[in-house]
Formats: sequence, C-alpha cells, structure tokens
Amino acid sequence: MVSGNPEVMRKALYDALSLPAFILLFTMMGFGSLAHGAGFGADMAALATVFIWGLPGQLAMVELSATGQGLVAIVFACSLANARFLPMVVSFVPAMSSGRTNLCAMLLDAQLLSINSWAMCLRQFPEIEPRFRRRYYLTFASSILLAAVAGTLMGYHGAVLLPASMLLGLIFISPLFFALVLAAVPGRAERLSMLIGCATIPIAHVLLPSIDLLITGIIGGSLGFAAGKFRPKRHAD
Repeated sequence: MVSGNPEVMRKALYDALSLPAFILLFTMMGFGSLAHGAGFGADMAALATVFIWGLPGQLAMVELSATGQGLVAIVFACSLANARFLPMVVSFVPAMSSGRTNLCAMLLDAQLLSINSWAMCLRQFPEIEPRFRRRYYLTFASSILLAAVAGTLMGYHGAVLLPASMLLGLIFISPLFFALVLAAVPGRAERLSMLIGCATIPIAHVLLPSIDLLITGIIGGSLGFAAGKFRPKRHAD
C-alpha cells in the first residue's frame, strides 16, 4: 500500500509519464492542427484544452465554429458532448474522497477529471492509502493536462509540417489507449461494458449514425453493469 506525499507524487508522475502524458501529447497535436485550420488563435486552442478538457467537446467546438454556428449552439454542443463526465464524476468521487466536503475543492477535482485519469486512478487506487488518493489524482491529472496543452500548441504551430492524414490519425490514439486501460481495470462490469459496446457500435452506426455512440454507451454500459452485478445463486447440496 503506497502512502506518504512524496511516494504518492512520485508514483503519480511515473504513471503519467510512462505513457498517458505522451498519448495525450500526440493526440492533442491533432486537435491543435484542426484548431489552426479553423482559424482559432493559439491561445484559444490552449484554453479550449484546459477548460473543455474533453476531445469530443473540443472537436465539436472546432467543427461548429468552422460552419459559422453561434455561441449558444457551440456551448450546447460542447456541454452535450461532455455530459458523459457526470456519471464518471459520480462514480469517481466516492473512490477518491476522504471525507472532504469543500465544494470548491470538489469542483476543481471534477474539472480536472478526464477519461484517462478516471480509468488510471480507478486502476491504481486499490494500491494507494485512501487519504493520499486525492494527492495522486491531482498530480496525475495535472501532469497529463500540461502534456495536452503542450501537444495542442505543438500541433497548432506545426500544422503545416505534417500531413493532414497523420495529424487526424493522432486523434484516435487516446481512445485506443483508454480502451486498453479500461480492459485492465479490475471488475467484470467494466470489461463486459466495453465488449458489448464494441459489438453494438457497428449495428448502431448502420441504423442511427447520428447518435450511434450514445446508443452504444447506453446499451453497452447498462448491459455490462447488469451482467457484472449479476451473481447466480448457489444451491446447497
């Protein structure tokens, strides 16, 4: 069991720099190039990474801005794309909390949460003493956020140096890494949700391509959770 601030921070930095920070660095290079092509300034692209902190929402902002949509439509689309963080926060805070009730601190914690930090922290928390879990989370989340901002700026200023197809391909590195991390998270429900989601997405994309991810998430997550919690009764001999 890892305890003590220095040990926990070293572990968080090691876990972040071992792969997740570099994954986000390269992924956000793709977003930075798209923001450059859509006419955003470098500062706006970096702020979008910090405050939206969710690639689907950031891509929605770029695409809607490029088509001339208004501010209200862009904010609504970004909020809808990031609505998935609500159940993530609800499931994550109890695993990290050590009895804190400070609303400002909890809002900061929620703002820093991403899919990568959610998956990695749930994987590592069993090895960390509960009162040091928030320290681990803040160190890990801040590290990968800084890497994401750096990647955004690198992609923005280097947009003309790399082929567009390569920059777009970088965007898909992060979802692939998240899937691999989630597969290693203890718990049958998480793994079943991912497997059912992978099986559902081709059908949902053919039938309702505009909301295929939403349908896949609802079906895969619900069935995976139900199957993971189900335990057949054992009959006594």
